[in-house]
Amino acid sequence: MSQAPKTYIQRYPDAEGYYGQFGGSHYPPEMKPALQELLDTYLELRESPDFQRDLDTVRKTLQGRPTPIQHLENLSKQVGGAQIYVKREDLNHTGAHKINHCVGFALLAKKMGKTKLIAETGAGQHGVALATAAAHFGLDCEVHMGGIDVKKQSSNVARMQLLGASVISSTSGQSALKDASDSAMLAYTEQHAHALYAIGSAIGPHPFPMIVRDFQAVVGQEAREQFLSQSGGKLPEHVVACVAGGSNAMGMYSGFLDDPDVVLHAVEPTGKSEEPGQHAATLLHGRPGTLHGAKSLVIQREDDTPADVSSIASGLVYPGIGPEIAMLFTDNRLTVAGISNDEVIGAFFRLAKYEGIIPALESAHAVAYALKLAAKRPTSECILVNLSGRGDKDVDYVIENCGTGLNSK
Repeated sequence: MSQAPKTYIQRYPDAEGYYGQFGGSHYPPEMKPALQELLDTYLELRESPDFQRDLDTVRKTLQGRPTPIQHLENLSKQVGGAQIYVKREDLNHTGAHKINHCVGFALLAKKMGKTKLIAETGAGQHGVALATAAAHFGLDCEVHMGGIDVKKQSSNVARMQLLGASVISSTSGQSALKDASDSAMLAYTEQHAHALYAIGSAIGPHPFPMIVRDFQAVVGQEAREQFLSQSGGKLPEHVVACVAGGSNAMGMYSGFLDDPDVVLHAVEPTGKSEEPGQHAATLLHGRPGTLHGAKSLVIQREDDTPADVSSIASGLVYPGIGPEIAMLFTDNRLTVAGISNDEVIGAFFRLAKYEGIIPALESAHAVAYALKLAAKRPTSECILVNLSGRGDKDVDYVIENCGTGLNSK
Protein backbone atom coordinates (compact mmCIF):
# COMPACT_ATOMS: atom_id res chain seq x y z
CA MET A 1 0.00 0.00 0.00
CA SER A 2 1.41 3.37 -1.00
CA GLN A 3 1.94 5.93 1.73
CA ALA A 4 0.07 9.22 1.76
CA PRO A 5 2.19 12.13 0.52
CA LYS A 6 3.87 14.18 3.21
CA THR A 7 2.29 17.45 4.22
CA TYR A 8 4.20 20.69 3.86
CA ILE A 9 5.00 20.75 7.60
CA GLN A 10 6.39 17.21 7.36
CA ARG A 11 8.64 18.17 4.43
CA TYR A 12 10.20 21.31 5.88
CA PRO A 13 12.76 21.82 7.20
CA ASP A 14 15.06 19.06 5.99
CA ALA A 15 17.30 17.12 8.36
CA GLU A 16 19.91 19.90 8.35
CA GLY A 17 17.37 22.59 9.13
CA TYR A 18 17.12 24.04 5.63
CA TYR A 19 14.12 25.45 3.84
CA GLY A 20 15.34 25.18 0.28
CA GLN A 21 18.53 27.27 0.17
CA PHE A 22 17.74 29.08 3.42
CA GLY A 23 18.15 28.19 7.09
CA GLY A 24 20.72 25.84 8.58
CA SER A 25 22.78 26.46 11.69
CA HIS A 26 25.50 29.07 11.31
CA TYR A 27 26.32 29.58 14.96
CA PRO A 28 29.58 29.35 16.94
CA PRO A 29 30.79 25.72 16.93
CA GLU A 30 30.81 25.62 20.74
CA MET A 31 27.01 26.01 20.66
CA LYS A 32 26.45 22.86 18.60
CA PRO A 33 25.90 20.59 21.65
CA ALA A 34 23.32 22.99 23.14
CA LEU A 35 21.42 23.26 19.85
CA GLN A 36 21.53 19.49 19.37
CA GLU A 37 20.18 19.00 22.90
CA LEU A 38 17.34 21.40 22.13
CA LEU A 39 16.55 19.66 18.84
CA ASP A 40 16.59 16.16 20.33
CA THR A 41 14.42 17.19 23.28
CA TYR A 42 11.92 19.02 21.09
CA LEU A 43 11.54 16.20 18.56
CA GLU A 44 10.91 13.77 21.41
CA LEU A 45 8.42 15.99 23.23
CA ARG A 46 6.59 16.95 20.04
CA GLU A 47 5.36 13.38 19.84
CA SER A 48 4.57 13.12 23.57
CA PRO A 49 0.84 13.08 24.47
CA ASP A 50 1.73 14.33 27.96
CA PHE A 51 3.60 17.36 26.59
CA GLN A 52 0.79 18.19 24.18
CA ARG A 53 -1.76 17.85 26.97
CA ASP A 54 0.23 20.23 29.18
CA LEU A 55 0.53 22.68 26.28
CA ASP A 56 -3.18 22.53 25.51
CA THR A 57 -4.03 23.09 29.17
CA VAL A 58 -1.92 26.22 29.53
CA ARG A 59 -3.25 27.56 26.24
CA LYS A 60 -6.79 27.26 27.51
CA THR A 61 -6.31 28.34 31.11
CA LEU A 62 -3.56 30.97 30.87
CA GLN A 63 -3.83 32.24 27.31
CA GLY A 64 -7.57 32.02 26.81
CA ARG A 65 -7.48 30.04 23.55
CA PRO A 66 -9.10 29.52 21.17
CA THR A 67 -9.18 33.08 19.85
CA PRO A 68 -12.14 33.91 17.56
CA ILE A 69 -12.48 35.00 13.96
CA GLN A 70 -14.40 38.25 13.49
CA HIS A 71 -16.01 39.61 10.33
CA LEU A 72 -15.16 43.29 9.86
CA GLU A 73 -18.63 44.08 8.57
CA ASN A 74 -18.40 47.87 8.80
CA LEU A 75 -15.07 48.20 7.02
CA SER A 76 -16.08 45.58 4.45
CA LYS A 77 -19.16 47.66 3.62
CA GLN A 78 -17.05 50.81 3.37
CA VAL A 79 -14.63 49.18 0.96
CA GLY A 80 -17.40 47.61 -1.10
CA GLY A 81 -15.35 44.64 -2.30
CA ALA A 82 -14.16 41.40 -0.73
CA GLN A 83 -15.23 40.56 2.81
CA ILE A 84 -12.54 41.06 5.48
CA TYR A 85 -12.18 38.76 8.49
CA VAL A 86 -9.60 38.92 11.28
CA LYS A 87 -8.15 36.22 13.52
CA ARG A 88 -8.21 37.93 16.92
CA GLU A 89 -4.78 37.03 18.29
CA ASP A 90 -4.93 40.37 20.12
CA LEU A 91 -7.34 38.66 22.54
CA ASN A 92 -4.64 36.34 23.85
CA HIS A 93 -3.54 37.00 27.43
CA THR A 94 -0.73 39.62 27.17
CA GLY A 95 -2.30 40.95 23.97
CA ALA A 96 -0.54 39.22 21.07
CA HIS A 97 0.31 35.95 19.37
CA LYS A 98 3.75 35.86 20.99
CA ILE A 99 2.56 33.94 24.03
CA ASN A 100 1.82 30.94 21.77
CA HIS A 101 5.48 30.04 21.52
CA CYS A 102 6.52 31.53 24.86
CA VAL A 103 4.52 28.98 26.86
CA GLY A 104 5.93 26.28 24.59
CA PHE A 105 9.51 27.35 25.27
CA ALA A 106 8.78 27.56 29.00
CA LEU A 107 7.51 23.97 28.98
CA LEU A 108 10.60 22.92 27.00
CA ALA A 109 12.88 24.64 29.50
CA LYS A 110 11.24 22.83 32.41
CA LYS A 111 11.59 19.47 30.64
CA MET A 112 15.26 20.22 29.90
CA GLY A 113 16.02 21.17 33.49
CA LYS A 114 16.75 24.81 32.63
CA THR A 115 16.02 27.51 35.20
CA LYS A 116 16.00 30.62 33.02
CA LEU A 117 14.55 31.99 29.79
CA ILE A 118 16.41 34.56 27.64
CA ALA A 119 14.88 36.55 24.81
CA GLU A 120 14.95 39.67 22.69
CA THR A 121 11.99 41.95 22.06
CA GLY A 122 11.19 44.92 19.83
CA ALA A 123 7.72 46.23 20.53
CA GLY A 124 7.78 44.52 23.92
CA GLN A 125 4.95 42.07 23.24
CA HIS A 126 7.29 39.09 23.11
CA GLY A 127 9.08 40.25 26.24
CA VAL A 128 5.81 40.61 28.17
CA ALA A 129 4.61 37.22 26.95
CA LEU A 130 7.86 35.52 27.93
CA ALA A 131 7.94 37.21 31.33
CA THR A 132 4.38 35.98 31.86
CA ALA A 133 5.25 32.42 30.88
CA ALA A 134 8.36 32.47 33.07
CA ALA A 135 6.37 33.69 36.07
CA HIS A 136 3.72 31.04 35.47
CA PHE A 137 6.27 28.20 35.32
CA GLY A 138 8.61 29.52 38.04
CA LEU A 139 11.54 30.42 35.78
CA ASP A 140 13.92 33.37 35.78
CA CYS A 141 13.64 35.69 32.78
CA GLU A 142 16.07 38.04 31.01
CA VAL A 143 14.79 40.22 28.17
CA HIS A 144 17.05 42.22 25.83
CA MET A 145 15.53 45.32 24.22
CA GLY A 146 16.89 48.09 22.03
CA GLY A 147 17.45 51.37 23.84
CA ILE A 148 15.11 53.25 21.49
CA ASP A 149 12.35 50.72 22.10
CA VAL A 150 12.85 50.85 25.87
CA LYS A 151 11.81 54.51 25.70
CA LYS A 152 9.12 54.10 23.02
CA GLN A 153 7.50 51.08 24.70
CA SER A 154 7.95 52.11 28.33
CA SER A 155 4.62 50.61 29.39
CA ASN A 156 5.70 47.16 28.21
CA VAL A 157 9.03 47.57 29.98
CA ALA A 158 7.13 48.24 33.20
CA ARG A 159 4.98 45.15 32.62
CA MET A 160 8.02 42.95 32.15
CA GLN A 161 9.56 44.26 35.35
CA LEU A 162 6.30 43.77 37.26
CA LEU A 163 6.32 40.16 36.10
CA GLY A 164 9.81 39.69 37.54
CA ALA A 165 11.91 39.90 34.37
CA SER A 166 15.25 41.68 34.07
CA VAL A 167 15.19 44.11 31.11
CA ILE A 168 18.56 44.79 29.54
CA SER A 169 18.83 47.81 27.25
CA SER A 170 20.95 47.35 24.12
CA THR A 171 22.52 50.62 22.97
CA SER A 172 24.68 49.34 20.12
CA GLY A 173 23.94 49.92 16.42
CA GLN A 174 20.45 51.32 15.89
CA SER A 175 19.46 50.32 19.45
CA ALA A 176 16.56 48.40 17.89
CA LEU A 177 15.38 44.81 17.39
CA LYS A 178 18.40 43.53 15.48
CA ASP A 179 20.71 44.81 18.19
CA ALA A 180 18.54 43.31 20.94
CA SER A 181 18.76 39.98 19.10
CA ASP A 182 22.57 40.25 18.97
CA SER A 183 22.65 40.89 22.70
CA ALA A 184 20.27 38.06 23.56
CA MET A 185 22.12 35.52 21.42
CA LEU A 186 25.40 36.46 23.11
CA ALA A 187 23.76 35.99 26.51
CA TYR A 188 22.52 32.56 25.42
CA THR A 189 26.01 31.44 24.37
CA GLU A 190 27.26 32.47 27.82
CA GLN A 191 24.40 30.95 29.84
CA HIS A 192 23.18 27.95 27.82
CA ALA A 193 24.11 25.49 30.57
CA HIS A 194 21.20 26.72 32.70
CA ALA A 195 19.18 28.92 30.32
CA LEU A 196 17.12 28.45 27.16
CA TYR A 197 16.85 31.07 24.45
CA ALA A 198 13.14 31.57 23.77
CA ILE A 199 13.69 33.33 20.46
CA GLY A 200 11.07 35.90 19.56
CA SER A 201 10.34 34.93 15.97
CA ALA A 202 10.88 32.26 13.31
CA ILE A 203 14.55 33.22 12.90
CA GLY A 204 17.91 32.01 14.11
CA PRO A 205 19.80 28.73 13.71
CA HIS A 206 18.03 25.38 13.40
CA PRO A 207 15.93 24.25 15.26
CA PHE A 208 14.55 27.65 16.36
CA PRO A 209 12.56 28.54 13.19
CA MET A 210 10.91 25.10 13.20
CA ILE A 211 10.04 25.22 16.90
CA VAL A 212 8.53 28.71 16.69
CA ARG A 213 6.51 27.79 13.59
CA ASP A 214 5.19 24.63 15.22
CA PHE A 215 4.14 26.42 18.41
CA GLN A 216 2.53 29.21 16.38
CA ALA A 217 0.75 26.78 14.03
CA VAL A 218 -2.17 26.75 16.47
CA VAL A 219 -3.18 30.10 14.92
CA GLY A 220 -3.57 28.71 11.40
CA GLN A 221 -5.09 25.43 12.56
CA GLU A 222 -7.76 27.20 14.56
CA ALA A 223 -8.37 29.78 11.84
CA ARG A 224 -8.85 27.14 9.16
CA GLU A 225 -11.32 25.12 11.22
CA GLN A 226 -13.21 28.23 12.34
CA PHE A 227 -13.46 29.67 8.86
CA LEU A 228 -14.66 26.40 7.35
CA SER A 229 -17.29 26.14 10.08
CA GLN A 230 -18.51 29.72 9.66
CA SER A 231 -18.52 29.64 5.85
CA GLY A 232 -20.18 26.28 5.35
CA GLY A 233 -17.03 24.57 4.13
CA LYS A 234 -15.42 27.35 2.07
CA LEU A 235 -11.83 28.46 2.54
CA PRO A 236 -10.80 32.13 2.29
CA GLU A 237 -9.37 33.16 -1.06
CA HIS A 238 -6.70 35.27 0.66
CA VAL A 239 -4.71 34.99 3.90
CA VAL A 240 -2.78 38.08 5.03
CA ALA A 241 -0.09 38.66 7.67
CA CYS A 242 2.58 41.25 8.34
CA VAL A 243 6.13 39.91 8.16
CA ALA A 244 9.49 40.61 9.74
CA GLY A 245 10.94 37.58 11.51
CA GLY A 246 7.80 35.63 10.66
CA SER A 247 6.26 34.15 13.81
CA ASN A 248 2.74 35.49 13.30
CA ALA A 249 2.91 34.93 9.55
CA MET A 250 4.12 31.34 9.72
CA GLY A 251 1.58 30.65 12.44
CA MET A 252 -1.25 31.81 10.18
CA TYR A 253 0.15 30.39 6.94
CA SER A 254 0.62 26.95 8.52
CA GLY A 255 -3.09 26.26 8.30
CA PHE A 256 -3.19 26.90 4.54
CA LEU A 257 0.18 25.85 3.08
CA ASP A 258 -1.33 22.69 1.59
CA ASP A 259 -4.18 24.65 -0.06
CA PRO A 260 -2.75 25.94 -3.38
CA ASP A 261 -5.89 27.94 -4.19
CA VAL A 262 -5.46 30.10 -1.07
CA VAL A 263 -3.24 33.08 -1.88
CA LEU A 264 -0.82 33.90 0.95
CA HIS A 265 0.06 37.59 1.27
CA ALA A 266 3.13 38.91 3.12
CA VAL A 267 2.94 42.58 4.12
CA GLU A 268 6.20 44.45 4.70
CA PRO A 269 6.92 47.90 6.16
CA THR A 270 7.98 50.37 3.47
CA GLY A 271 8.18 52.95 6.26
CA LYS A 272 8.77 56.55 5.21
CA SER A 273 9.92 55.62 1.71
CA GLU A 274 11.71 52.84 -0.15
CA GLU A 275 15.00 54.71 0.04
CA PRO A 276 17.79 52.87 1.94
CA GLY A 277 17.41 53.21 5.70
CA GLN A 278 13.79 54.40 5.47
CA HIS A 279 12.07 51.00 5.33
CA ALA A 280 12.35 47.39 6.54
CA ALA A 281 11.03 45.58 3.46
CA THR A 282 13.40 42.60 3.32
CA LEU A 283 11.55 40.53 0.72
CA LEU A 284 11.31 43.50 -1.59
CA HIS A 285 14.86 44.79 -1.10
CA GLY A 286 16.96 42.08 0.57
CA ARG A 287 19.45 39.64 -0.91
CA PRO A 288 20.86 36.31 0.31
CA GLY A 289 23.02 36.57 3.40
CA THR A 290 23.49 35.22 6.90
CA LEU A 291 21.95 36.83 9.97
CA HIS A 292 21.57 35.53 13.52
CA GLY A 293 22.75 32.07 12.70
CA ALA A 294 20.75 31.30 9.55
CA LYS A 295 20.97 31.89 5.81
CA SER A 296 18.09 34.06 4.63
CA LEU A 297 17.34 37.30 2.83
CA VAL A 298 18.90 40.34 4.45
CA ILE A 299 18.87 44.07 3.73
CA GLN A 300 22.58 44.74 3.39
CA ARG A 301 25.13 47.44 2.74
CA GLU A 302 27.62 47.08 -0.09
CA ASP A 303 30.05 45.45 2.35
CA ASP A 304 27.45 42.71 3.12
CA THR A 305 26.77 43.91 6.67
CA PRO A 306 23.12 44.37 7.77
CA ALA A 307 21.88 47.83 6.83
CA ASP A 308 19.88 50.26 8.95
CA VAL A 309 16.12 49.82 8.61
CA SER A 310 13.05 51.75 9.73
CA SER A 311 9.36 51.29 10.50
CA ILE A 312 6.78 52.99 12.67
CA ALA A 313 6.24 49.54 14.23
CA SER A 314 9.07 48.53 16.57
CA GLY A 315 8.42 44.83 16.03
CA LEU A 316 9.13 45.15 12.29
CA VAL A 317 12.42 47.06 12.51
CA TYR A 318 14.50 44.07 11.44
CA PRO A 319 16.86 43.81 8.43
CA GLY A 320 16.18 40.11 7.87
CA ILE A 321 13.37 37.63 7.44
CA GLY A 322 12.77 34.12 8.73
CA PRO A 323 14.36 31.47 6.44
CA GLU A 324 11.04 29.73 5.84
CA ILE A 325 9.43 32.99 4.72
CA ALA A 326 12.40 33.53 2.40
CA MET A 327 11.86 30.11 0.82
CA LEU A 328 8.12 30.61 0.37
CA PHE A 329 8.87 33.93 -1.31
CA THR A 330 11.50 32.58 -3.71
CA ASP A 331 9.20 29.63 -4.49
CA ASN A 332 6.46 32.11 -5.45
CA ARG A 333 4.12 30.84 -2.74
CA LEU A 334 3.81 34.34 -1.27
CA THR A 335 2.48 37.55 -2.77
CA VAL A 336 4.44 40.46 -1.25
CA ALA A 337 3.28 44.04 -0.72
CA GLY A 338 4.69 47.08 1.06
CA ILE A 339 2.69 49.38 3.34
CA SER A 340 3.88 52.85 4.33
CA ASN A 341 3.81 54.45 7.78
CA ASP A 342 0.99 56.78 6.67
CA GLU A 343 -1.13 53.86 5.48
CA VAL A 344 -0.52 52.08 8.79
CA ILE A 345 -1.76 55.06 10.80
CA GLY A 346 -4.83 55.32 8.59
CA ALA A 347 -5.71 51.67 9.19
CA PHE A 348 -5.00 52.04 12.92
CA PHE A 349 -7.59 54.82 13.20
CA ARG A 350 -10.15 53.20 10.90
CA LEU A 351 -10.14 49.87 12.71
CA ALA A 352 -10.55 51.64 16.04
CA LYS A 353 -13.26 54.03 14.85
CA TYR A 354 -15.41 51.63 12.83
CA GLU A 355 -14.83 48.21 14.44
CA GLY A 356 -13.93 48.98 18.04
CA ILE A 357 -10.51 47.34 17.79
CA ILE A 358 -7.24 49.16 18.53
CA PRO A 359 -4.56 47.15 16.69
CA ALA A 360 -0.83 46.97 17.22
CA LEU A 361 1.02 49.03 14.63
CA GLU A 362 2.56 45.79 13.37
CA SER A 363 -0.89 44.28 12.78
CA ALA A 364 -2.15 47.53 11.26
CA HIS A 365 0.20 46.88 8.32
CA ALA A 366 -1.77 43.72 7.50
CA VAL A 367 -5.12 45.49 7.98
CA ALA A 368 -4.06 48.40 5.74
CA TYR A 369 -3.13 46.00 2.96
CA ALA A 370 -6.35 44.00 3.39
CA LEU A 371 -8.36 47.19 2.90
CA LYS A 372 -6.52 47.91 -0.35
CA LEU A 373 -6.82 44.30 -1.53
CA ALA A 374 -10.52 44.09 -0.71
CA ALA A 375 -11.27 47.13 -2.85
CA LYS A 376 -9.82 45.32 -5.87
CA ARG A 377 -11.55 41.96 -5.31
CA PRO A 378 -15.19 40.90 -5.85
CA THR A 379 -17.67 40.71 -2.98
CA SER A 380 -17.76 36.92 -3.35
CA GLU A 381 -14.18 36.62 -2.08
CA CYS A 382 -12.98 36.57 1.53
CA ILE A 383 -9.77 37.88 3.06
CA LEU A 384 -8.56 36.47 6.38
CA VAL A 385 -6.07 38.65 8.28
CA ASN A 386 -3.96 37.70 11.26
CA LEU A 387 -4.63 40.51 13.73
CA SER A 388 -1.52 39.57 15.64
CA GLY A 389 -1.62 42.06 18.51
CA ARG A 390 -3.49 44.83 20.27
CA GLY A 391 -2.39 48.44 20.25
CA ASP A 392 -2.34 49.45 23.92
CA LYS A 393 1.44 49.76 23.67
CA ASP A 394 1.15 52.16 20.72
CA VAL A 395 -1.67 54.50 21.78
CA ASP A 396 0.49 57.11 23.53
CA TYR A 397 2.98 57.19 20.66
CA VAL A 398 0.27 57.50 18.00
CA ILE A 399 -1.64 60.26 19.80
CA GLU A 400 1.55 62.20 20.50
CA ASN A 401 2.72 62.00 16.90
CA CYS A 402 -0.47 61.69 14.89
CA GLY A 403 -3.34 63.06 16.98
CA THR A 404 -6.53 61.17 17.73
CA GLY A 405 -7.67 60.41 14.21
CA LEU A 406 -10.99 62.20 14.63
CA ASN A 407 -10.98 63.06 10.93
CA SER A 408 -10.11 59.55 9.73
CA LYS A 409 -12.28 58.06 7.00
